[in-house]
Amino acid sequence: MSTPEIGTTSSSAAESGPAGQPPDEEARLRELGYQPVLARRMGGFGNFAISFSVISVLSGCMTLYGFGLGTGGPAVMMWGWAGVGLFVLLVALALAEVTSAYPTSGALYYMADRLGGRRWGWYTGWLNLLGLLGAIAGIDYGAALFTGALLNLRFGFDPTPGSTFLIFLAILAVHAALNLFDVRLVSVLNSISVWWHLAGVAVIVGVLAIVPDHHRSPSFVFTEFVNDTGWHNPLYVAAIGLLLAQYTFSGYDASAHLSEETSNASVSAARGIVRAVWVSWIAGFVLLAGLTFAIQDYAGAQDSATGVPPAQIMIDALGTSGATALLLIVIVAQLFCGNAEVAATSRMVFAFSRDNALPGSALWRKVSARTRTPVPAVWLSVGLAAVIALPSLYSTTAYGAVTAINVIGITPAYAIPILLRRRAGDRFTPGPWNLGRWSRPVGWIAVTWVAFATILFCLPQASPVTVDSMNYASAALVVVLILATVWWYAARDKYGTPPAEEDAPG
Repeated sequence: MSTPEIGTTSSSAAESGPAGQPPDEEARLRELGYQPVLARRMGGFGNFAISFSVISVLSGCMTLYGFGLGTGGPAVMMWGWAGVGLFVLLVALALAEVTSAYPTSGALYYMADRLGGRRWGWYTGWLNLLGLLGAIAGIDYGAALFTGALLNLRFGFDPTPGSTFLIFLAILAVHAALNLFDVRLVSVLNSISVWWHLAGVAVIVGVLAIVPDHHRSPSFVFTEFVNDTGWHNPLYVAAIGLLLAQYTFSGYDASAHLSEETSNASVSAARGIVRAVWVSWIAGFVLLAGLTFAIQDYAGAQDSATGVPPAQIMIDALGTSGATALLLIVIVAQLFCGNAEVAATSRMVFAFSRDNALPGSALWRKVSARTRTPVPAVWLSVGLAAVIALPSLYSTTAYGAVTAINVIGITPAYAIPILLRRRAGDRFTPGPWNLGRWSRPVGWIAVTWVAFATILFCLPQASPVTVDSMNYASAALVVVLILATVWWYAARDKYGTPPAEEDAPG
């Protein structure tokens, strides 16, 4: 029998309906042990849109662009984006295959639980939750930074740590409010977000290509290496510089977390993950190139009074009015991104609580009878994100730490289900969307890359290492693993995914 190609539909009865019809997703959810309580009102494009919105090249690329300027400079930003994007695409392909088999809101931790056992699911869930909460904090704090830069540009506003944090809290509150409504609102906003991002990249790059009289040379954009880290080994600096791309390429598990609210989720969620990554890969490369070609004053951009280097590049190239217009495009995109991340995180909180993994699970798993959305989980998600960002009030390097926490939490969580799927061998029953004969090589490359990235982003990013410059990602990882271990002994008698029908004796 021939092996199916990537993305093909297998013929398992549990995976597809009669005569090639889409599978009955509600029946499949019951097979996996859960009663449907969320409203399945999101289509395939909406599912892709939420992951694309969370990746958000106009958020990740822009907020960490200043980091990239000093950590390898243009050469590392451009080639790092190309290389990291390729490896992340392989991770996305492998994760999509497992998502197709287990389309639940729990996503990564449920997959790990089914394939490896309760402890695998437990630790995967806590890592995933850490990454998702770090993502909300990083995205919305980035939006607050850009909002402060815009206010500085137009009104002379001084974006102090305190005022930036207040803007951040206001953004969190707006995102919480938007996620209290029907999931169709989230879907509509994410669909708008896709076109806003694509059009926004086109406008920003187009304007920066046409208006300025001076542009950097291709050799500068693709070969200029800048090292302001204090480290002397260029390979080490280039490796640390990959954080810009790896941070941006995260959050595509959002499609999996919204699978219980997506039609034909066994296929649509898998496709949404992969499509979000490759479209972002292309759009992000174009954006980084357009921004870098337009740099007028490199040192001036790094030391900008706005606190946001891309804003200074726009000011130098276009003037205040033109920069204001482009900054508005970026800020709106970041707001779309943060809203999508709150949706994904709240579904993770809901699912984890449904299986009694969190303190106070009985509250966090409640679903509104009117909107069929997990209201308490939404508020917990934004509340914990606010706590994670608190160090930004005291340390100028805290934002980098928050982004590293996002990467260090969520990246290993992506690899665990992939690793366990490889270990499971023939015990794993592929879903309708699968990699066929490519599953093994893609899976092992993905696991290897994640192991490398996880180690890489625990390393110090600046020298000398001080309280301000230390990379706290490793400390955050240790703290979460310790807390998860302690809580395991308190909650292990209650925690557990329900028995799936496929596990029942025949």
